[in-house]
Amino acid sequence: MKFTKLLGVLAPFCLLGISATFISSSTAQPSFNGRGPKSFDFALIGDIPYDARQETETQKLIQDINNSWVRFVIHDGDFKSGSSPCSNELFLQRFQLLQQFRHPLVYVFGDNEWTDCHRPAAGGYDSLERLAKLREIFTQGDRSLGQRTIELNRQSDKSQYSKFRENVYWTEGDVLFTGIHVVGSNNNLGRNAVNDAEYAERNAANIVWLKEAFARAKAKRSLGLVIVIHGNPDDFNIPANAQQNGFRDFVNVLKSELKNYSKPVMLVHGDSHYFRIDKPLNIDEAPGTAITNFTRVETFGSPNVHWLRVTVNPRNPNLFEINQEIIPAK
Repeated sequence: MKFTKLLGVLAPFCLLGISATFISSSTAQPSFNGRGPKSFDFALIGDIPYDARQETETQKLIQDINNSWVRFVIHDGDFKSGSSPCSNELFLQRFQLLQQFRHPLVYVFGDNEWTDCHRPAAGGYDSLERLAKLREIFTQGDRSLGQRTIELNRQSDKSQYSKFRENVYWTEGDVLFTGIHVVGSNNNLGRNAVNDAEYAERNAANIVWLKEAFARAKAKRSLGLVIVIHGNPDDFNIPANAQQNGFRDFVNVLKSELKNYSKPVMLVHGDSHYFRIDKPLNIDEAPGTAITNFTRVETFGSPNVHWLRVTVNPRNPNLFEINQEIIPAK
């Protein structure tokens, strides 16, 4: 998990292949003219709640989203702080919290829930045992969380990837969505041999799942692709020879797949608590030239308890439009 300050000003992203507007009321509708009948909204949250105040604020956030017209909610990881206990009791409490959403809720694992649980402040747990408990509690069956659910396709449906129940995909409105288990804390690489082995196995599964996402989007002729992970991959600034970087393989494969995919791709992550929308990937053959069909969206995170409304509008040439939804402090 990384901590940085909140980004307060955004660039004019409409020029870069995504629309961004700023709306503080959950009842307000996106501003793009020509919203079509196949448009829909979904909500993005992450890196909350971390403490008692944020638990209270999260209740307000849940109510706000429950009163909004969204198809589903995505939590991109870290439902607790790195210094709060990784206990079964807290896991079950967070499970019940996420179940309060009346919309389908797709949860992508974060690092605070397992990789960082070895820390004394978090209880000194075995991180791999905590990962197994996360899977047991949060990936049951083939349905999402939330009071209304949607069907999820899991990588574990293939026997060789049976443990990776958290890697999922689903389709909504001709857009393909996929969740991939890439977390902060260097994606669990570099702490000890046991965790490095876990990383290697999961990284191999993640790469297969990422490649399959692009192949599936092409085969389905999807309007676009949304990829959700937790970890910030070092702002995508990874040297090619960075052997001990836990995000290197994921980013390299992502760039390779983008060379042969022209539809809009949005990658959502949390981890560094720095709300932004940008174009962090450049064309290898033309340094400094952005890959224009790729956009990174980082969600609000602790101490800020707010959410993002994403509108998918096939009539919008950018496909995705982002609105801030600010929860008042009082």
